[in-house]
Amino acid sequence: MLMLVEVQVDFEAHAISDNDHNGIKSLLQQLFLKANVNITELADIIIQQNHVGSVILQAEILDENSDEDDEDEIFGFITVLNLTERKGTESVEQIKELVLSQCTTHHQSAVEQLEKILNDNSKPVSFLISERFINVPPQISLPLHKQLQAELMDAHRTNKPCGKSHYYLMISKTCMEVEKKKKTQQKGKRKEELMFANAEDEFFYEQSVLTFSYSVQEESDSCLSGRWSFDDIPMKPLRTVMLIPADCINTIMDKLKEYLTI
Repeated sequence: MLMLVEVQVDFEAHAISDNDHNGIKSLLQQLFLKANVNITELADIIIQQNHVGSVILQAEILDENSDEDDEDEIFGFITVLNLTERKGTESVEQIKELVLSQCTTHHQSAVEQLEKILNDNSKPVSFLISERFINVPPQISLPLHKQLQAELMDAHRTNKPCGKSHYYLMISKTCMEVEKKKKTQQKGKRKEELMFANAEDEFFYEQSVLTFSYSVQEESDSCLSGRWSFDDIPMKPLRTVMLIPADCINTIMDKLKEYLTI
């Protein structure tokens, strides 16, 4: 007889450090899969600007091995990378090329708008990255986002990198039922019935001024880079690009507090 045991795990958020490189790189790989993005360089940049962002660690492991370097024990991280400030950096340019290329294929009418926004130095665009493994509960995203916003305000006040953004760009792990996609296309509806790997991303999606999705089915063996089961319903793994005005963040934070407060 098989017995299922529920295990209570506590997570803690900590400042990003050099020891987190491999864990951050692994989570970036989960997001970008086979896309042409230099994730090693991207991880380096995230660590260099450690005045912004946090990593998620398991509390028990941290207590038991406080004197050891546990590079592989990262369960998630959050940060912001200012694409405008980092213009010309290989990984930054590759991210911009990726979203513009996919926009050309999946949302042709928005390409000119997106390209103009990404290249307008007077209105900085920041890449908001919030990655974690699927077994980490969404409630942890609320303190992470609150801390991130406090760090961004401090960075703006002290003229540090990432301090000011006019837009936030996100690439979210999503999926949808194959049959629903077929029905949606047959009925001519434009709105996709998306399922978000990180539940809180839906609040960002609602505030987006530009959004589109593209398939990563040929790059991943499982939906959302995790072994999920939806009663054997075929799921199509996607990446959903979102562009969110920075002045919508307070509205999003209110939604996070309403739905994710423990």
